[in-house]
Amino acid sequence: MYASVGDRFVVHGRTVGCPERHGVIVDVRGVAGSPPYVVRWDDGHEGLFFPGADSTIELRPAREHARA
Repeated sequence: MYASVGDRFVVHGRTVGCPERHGVIVDVRGVAGSPPYVVRWDDGHEGLFFPGADSTIELRPAREHARA
């Protein structure tokens, strides 16, 4: 998984009733866009994040156009 500052993470709930979490990457600590990432979650807290299988990346619009 590779990401850059400004991309957003969506972490899907693992059980019924658990809401999704959304956050934006504010720093990339890994080499060449790899994990770990510092993420500012929509509830305001920031933390070091290692994405799992329940996570997806939403690319910032500028990067989506660059890949097309």
